[in-house]
Amino acid sequence: MNNNYKIYLGIICLVASLGGLLFGFDMAVISGVLPFVQKQFGLSPFQEGWFVSSALVGCILGVAFSGDLSDRLGRKKLLFLSSVLFLFSAVGCSVATSLNWLIAARLIGGLGVGIASIVVPLYLSEISPAAIRGRLVTCYQLAITAGILLAYITNALLLNYSEQQVASSAFPLIDLIYTKEVWRGMFSIGTVFALLFLIGLFFVPESPRWLIKKGRTAEGLAILEKINDGKTEVIPAAVESDNSDQHGSYKELFAPKLRKALLLGILLPLFSQLSGINAIIYYGPSILNDAGIALHNSFLGQIIFGLANMIFTLIAIWKVDNWGRRPLYLIGTIGATVSLFLTGWLFYQGLTSSVLLIISITLFLVCFAFSIGPLKFVVASEIFPTRIRGKAMGISIMVMWVADTIVGQVTPILLREAGTAVTFGVFGFFCLIAFFTVYKLLPETKGKSLEEIESFWTEKS
Repeated sequence: MNNNYKIYLGIICLVASLGGLLFGFDMAVISGVLPFVQKQFGLSPFQEGWFVSSALVGCILGVAFSGDLSDRLGRKKLLFLSSVLFLFSAVGCSVATSLNWLIAARLIGGLGVGIASIVVPLYLSEISPAAIRGRLVTCYQLAITAGILLAYITNALLLNYSEQQVASSAFPLIDLIYTKEVWRGMFSIGTVFALLFLIGLFFVPESPRWLIKKGRTAEGLAILEKINDGKTEVIPAAVESDNSDQHGSYKELFAPKLRKALLLGILLPLFSQLSGINAIIYYGPSILNDAGIALHNSFLGQIIFGLANMIFTLIAIWKVDNWGRRPLYLIGTIGATVSLFLTGWLFYQGLTSSVLLIISITLFLVCFAFSIGPLKFVVASEIFPTRIRGKAMGISIMVMWVADTIVGQVTPILLREAGTAVTFGVFGFFCLIAFFTVYKLLPETKGKSLEEIESFWTEKS
């Protein structure tokens, strides 16, 4: 591989992964914003849940139309749309004058996240050389964790800045956004990366496989040659193989031989949300603040959580092909169960000032980051036949967002009515169910070809 090839592919991967970074940032920035918005607008538990989950409703809408629209208009056009939606959302949230305006801007951002969650990994898989496709696609998951960490860090820095800054009348808008109502400043950081995403898309190509499917063969093959270090002789055959996907139907997905695979494709993303991961991302500072930990320190605790999430996602990328999917899943789900039950017990005993609380929540994030979080996408992309994999992935991601919306809506009510200890106990219970589900249903797919995996389900049926 020559250096020009590496640089070009690196730029493509970096730009596309900005969609994942904005995804993570948009979902996590709410954790810092929530205590201030709650106070300023006097949110009820229902309003608090709607404020958080409104973006997730947008995600569901984005997922619902983006798959089909990207097939008709192209991957790049949908990425452009996603970047514009991210930009409008960040600006809208920063200058919102009412709760309804703020929720509308969050819905727009959710549409951007929904589109990115489908189109970015799809684009990366179609633009990547076969030998490194898995590695490049997992950069998307890594970018999501980086976006979450970025949100935590900028939230903490802006909070510290607002506490030390003396109000000035010379720049009233800046004073409002970054000093008086710092939550606006937290949202505004997203504009920088949305602009970078938008500008960067002008320098990356359309998916070559989409171009070939649309009859623009010469243009598509030229891109494939550029990203495959001048080697194109085997690529057209691979593209023709990909074209067989269009003959797959939802009826085939529900056939008896694939029922267990479909069940896994639904349950794994469902359990990933019912584990409580986004409750910690969204409500972390509020939970720690209610436990008696100062808001500033709770923001620092969130940075620790985000760093653990990112580092152990790297370990998952490193080890998933060595240790296998099944062992990582089993270790991760049982570890998450223990850590969540421990967290609930600490809250029940009133030991919230103990360092054990930070350790137990961090342990959960570690277990989630190397198993429950990234592996649901890895498994879903392996266990279905190629011709229906896209449709199956669409169902999996839709289930994930619907579950995410429900958790975002229910968590503040559960915290208020049942208490923090019970809330973490419920999350731990679902992780325990996930452990037994994986133990019972999930075959090991490490080192097996997609054809071998497909044959496995046929033989089992």
